[in-house]
Amino acid sequence: MLGNFLGGLGIFETSPEMLALFVGFGLVVGVLFGFFGMGGSFLVTPALLMLDYPASVAVGSGMAFVFGTAVIATLKHHDLGQVDYKLGVIMITGTTIGIEAGRASVYYLESMGLAGGVISVAYVVLLGGVGAMVTRDALKGDDGGVDHEATDKDLDEYEIPEIAKKIQQTVRIPPMVTLRGDVTVSVWVITAVAFSTGVLSGFLGVGGGFIRMPAMIYAIGVPVPVAVGTDLFEIVFSGGLGSYLYGQDGGVSLGIVAPLLFGSALGARVGSAATAVVDSDEIKVYFGGMLLVGALAVGIGEVGSYIGSSTLELLGLVLTIGAAVVVAFAVLYTTISSLRVTRQQQTSAAD
Repeated sequence: MLGNFLGGLGIFETSPEMLALFVGFGLVVGVLFGFFGMGGSFLVTPALLMLDYPASVAVGSGMAFVFGTAVIATLKHHDLGQVDYKLGVIMITGTTIGIEAGRASVYYLESMGLAGGVISVAYVVLLGGVGAMVTRDALKGDDGGVDHEATDKDLDEYEIPEIAKKIQQTVRIPPMVTLRGDVTVSVWVITAVAFSTGVLSGFLGVGGGFIRMPAMIYAIGVPVPVAVGTDLFEIVFSGGLGSYLYGQDGGVSLGIVAPLLFGSALGARVGSAATAVVDSDEIKVYFGGMLLVGALAVGIGEVGSYIGSSTLELLGLVLTIGAAVVVAFAVLYTTISSLRVTRQQQTSAAD
């Protein structure tokens, strides 16, 4: 209904307008991805659902977008030596099975006419839970998201979290494997993490990095930079595989993915550059707030779809995109302010 409502307003009546929407949204997502290492990619699928795209197209196109953004980021981490290919290859096995299970669930629910609603509810729970956790950590001053200074430390300087140590000591089922950072863990632990996040990727059309990366740190025990780099490498595979599987059934729209990737490529450069001058702690609380608003927006949109209210559907879409835009502008504003302060200090020192 929302697609027809917006079409009646002339907003999405022509392809240039739709193109501008996706390029703009991709730009915002790219800024968040480049700055936080994880960002608005998991807002793409619910936004497409609220635009009345079929669940399979929304999920498939979301996965194709994730694949494109991860390729560029993985190359950067490869150059820094932060990708553990042994870990990545082992995870691919569990991820492959998980993606197929998630994809089959989407098509099964779609055949029953329940896919859109179930996926939206899952997003509300997921975004709300992660958003609450990030916001809590930000207000407490704890680290969250990607540590931009992580690449400056040697791998042997990272301590294995206590929970990871307990898992390594408890689960000693062979075969065991030694990973970068001198971490020895059961292959079955890695496979379990990969399968769980693979299901998430295949069902929701996300890279799963905002859950897989913490899982690699706290369940497997790998150093932070290795978790980040290997996670991105794994997303390249999971996103590529998911895109291919959905694309075989017509679930990937290049008219959606191409403009999103174009905007994201530009935004990622801006976001990455911002990490050099902005303390992520200043923005972290906004990021958590964005996830909470996103959860609320998806819930409002789903209620609007259920009762046939195009106004509520439109409100949900505006809140989803608006939350990401606000955080992206917060990053840009803080970056510009920091550069001005630095320039003034340099001017004062020169005088």
